[in-house]
Amino acid sequence: MYVPDIELHEAATLEQASEALRRYAPSARLLAGGTDVLVDLKTGRIDCDHLVSINRIAALHNISEVQGQLRIGALATISELLCAPAVRSRFAPLLDAADKMAAAQIRNAATAGGNIAAAVPCADLPPILIAMNASVVLWRPDGERETPLDAFYTGPRQTVLREDEVLTEIIVPEPPAGFGAAYARFQLRDGNAIAVASVGASLLLDADGRVRDARIVLGAVAPVPKLVEAAGAVLTGKPPEVEGFEQAARIARENAEPISDVRASAEHRRDLVQVLTRRALATAYRRAGEVRP
Repeated sequence: MYVPDIELHEAATLEQASEALRRYAPSARLLAGGTDVLVDLKTGRIDCDHLVSINRIAALHNISEVQGQLRIGALATISELLCAPAVRSRFAPLLDAADKMAAAQIRNAATAGGNIAAAVPCADLPPILIAMNASVVLWRPDGERETPLDAFYTGPRQTVLREDEVLTEIIVPEPPAGFGAAYARFQLRDGNAIAVASVGASLLLDADGRVRDARIVLGAVAPVPKLVEAAGAVLTGKPPEVEGFEQAARIARENAEPISDVRASAEHRRDLVQVLTRRALATAYRRAGEVRP
C-alpha cells in the first residue's frame, strides 16, 4: 500500500474549505480524522490530488444541547461523543453505536461527521441516528440547508453533498416522553471489526402505552442505511408485544439487500437482521417505558 502524491490544504474557515473544494473539484476530498479517507487512498479505492483539512475550524468540534436538541459538530470525535454529558444523559442510545466502533485509538481520531459523510454502508452511527430522526447541516457560501439523514444517502459512498458543500453539524431532536431507541450490531470479533449487520430502532409510545411511531433502520445489509417503513408500520397503533416485534423483524429481514463476502453470506446477514431487529426493539421498548408520557 502507498499514499499517492497529494497536495494538502489547511482551511481555517468554512469559506476557505469550500473554495478549495470548488477550485480543485472533482479531484479534492475533505480531511477530518482521516481514518477512512487515508485508508481508501492507500488501497486505491479512491483517487484524488488534493486533500482539504478542516481540522482547524474550531466551531466544528462542539457537542452541545440547544433548546432540547443535541447538536454534534462534524469534527467531534467518537471518543468525545462517548464522554459528552448531553449524550450520556438524554441521548444515550447513541452510545450503543459509538461504544462499539473500532478500537480506542480509532475512536480518538474518527469523527462523527466523517462516519456519516463517508457513506460507507457498514457505518455505525447512521442507523441509530436515522432511527432518532436526526438531520445534517450542509454549508456552502451562499447559505446552508438542513437535510434529514434518511434523505442524505444516494448510494454506497454517495450523498447529496454538492462539490463545494461541507457537512458541519448533526442535529438530533429532543426525545419526547415515551420515546426509546437502541442499536444492535453483529461483528466477527470485538474491537476493530466492522459490522456484519446492524439495526437501529426507535419506538414512541402514547399515553395508553401503544406505539405511536416506530422506525427500524438496517445497516451493512443494503447499499445505504435502509429505513424499513413497513416494519415500523406493522407496530403502529398496537401495544408493543413480542409477537409484533417478531412480525416487524420478519419484515425487516425480507427488506434487507445484503451481499455475500468474506465476512458473511447474504442469507446469514438476513438471519442476523431478524435477530438484531428483535433485540433493538426490545431494548427501545424498555427505554421508552423509562420515560412514559
